[in-house]
Amino acid sequence: MSGFDSLEECFEDLAPFIKVCETGLSSDPLMNWRLSQLDQVTLVSNSDSHSLEKLGREANVFNIDFNYNNFYNALITKNPEKFLYTIEFYPEEGKYHYDGHRLCKVNLSPAEAKKLNNICPVCHKNLTIGVLHRVDDLADRAEEEAKNFGIIPFKCLMSLKEIIADLFSTTTFSKKTQDLYSQMIRQYDNEFNILLNISLQQFIDDGFGAIGAAIEKVRRGEVDKIPGYDGEYGIIRIKKEEPSNIKLFEI
Repeated sequence: MSGFDSLEECFEDLAPFIKVCETGLSSDPLMNWRLSQLDQVTLVSNSDSHSLEKLGREANVFNIDFNYNNFYNALITKNPEKFLYTIEFYPEEGKYHYDGHRLCKVNLSPAEAKKLNNICPVCHKNLTIGVLHRVDDLADRAEEEAKNFGIIPFKCLMSLKEIIADLFSTTTFSKKTQDLYSQMIRQYDNEFNILLNISLQQFIDDGFGAIGAAIEKVRRGEVDKIPGYDGEYGIIRIKKEEPSNIKLFEI
């Protein structure tokens, strides 16, 4: 609750020199496009150094001969032929996306919280306000309108281990998940290649059909989201459907 409401308020006369802003894990470009004051900057998405497995959960994809000048120009000009897209962590998975009280198990959208004057309906104390609420307070565009203002597109992904664990109702640390993950990395070189490039038919041909179908759903955004709140991580699950004739990979 102690942040700034604009770049100008924060940086004063230096604000015109701020050309690039990082969206953070708790927001995606669409949320930021709702603020017209950010039209002047380029939005990037960088991973943090949380752990080795978390590296790359957010990233920027460029089509340039990589050197300082080309990198700088791609950022400043917002050229979609040079700066192709960003890769995003689903912001709903963040620990403070929605408003709420963890101990009271109260998880509310900003609209729901505002109807309650930001007071917890269980303990009657002030709710912990989330990132989306903050965006709503600052935004001067509706979400549908904001979609027209994005220049650099973005893709939200789940990690490969999360996809495998969700598909087989196990955990990311289980032997089955670890074995399948290792086999796919050996087959396709790296996780980004698997999540972004390999076709469903190729997955099927190689015996990874069920996982490939799940990856296709993530690519299309066919996921269910339970937003995080008050320090509780959100949950992202792949939408379920009736069993198909796609063959599961046998370990």
